[in-house]
Amino acid sequence: MSIAYLAPPESEAELMRRAQQIAGKTFAEVASERQIKAPANLQRNKGWVGNLIELALGAQAGSKAEQDFAPLGIELKTIPINAQGQPLETTFVCVAPLTGNIGVTWQYSHVRQKLAKVLWIPVEGERHIPLAERRIGAPLLWQPSEEEDQQLQADWEELMEMIALGRVEAITARQGEYLQIRPKAANNRALTEAIGPSGERILTLPRGFYLKKRFTAPLLAQHFG
Repeated sequence: MSIAYLAPPESEAELMRRAQQIAGKTFAEVASERQIKAPANLQRNKGWVGNLIELALGAQAGSKAEQDFAPLGIELKTIPINAQGQPLETTFVCVAPLTGNIGVTWQYSHVRQKLAKVLWIPVEGERHIPLAERRIGAPLLWQPSEEEDQQLQADWEELMEMIALGRVEAITARQGEYLQIRPKAANNRALTEAIGPSGERILTLPRGFYLKKRFTAPLLAQHFG
């Protein structure tokens, strides 16, 4: 049985129509429509839910650096929530560049590109619900307000300055109001180059930008409350 792929949506309206069509369905129902089998759990299939939603909506970017729906300028983010509609985890935005950052500004950053317009798809994430029976929530198409953009910029600039000054190892998940940097690697052997305290090249774990729950929780509450 081969996967049933969808052509990319040609308009924002078509994308939203597809997102509304899967709202309320279980993972098993949507997987069946795309002719794929739902795994028993996510222990060895961490990105399965995101991949399922991408398939259901016709996203084409995959692991590329561009937005999931690049012609529409829209990024797709699935967000696991509890029964109260609160996010259960932080949201990965993109990989944090640890070298070659001279002259990069917030306006042209990868983070800002990814967050310029986001289609949020909340999904049931509580572990007591069997994976196949978890449901997909109503979609939310969102753009940052001026205030949100300014705070995201302040966080990004603070974190990127630490990277540029060779202080990547000093960055903790507590830093940043909305945006944080955390290690993102399959294991401790997956090292990448970064700048050290004296400007030398060092090896460290890859890092990723994540949106904190204190950012996504009010966003969901405001739109779905």
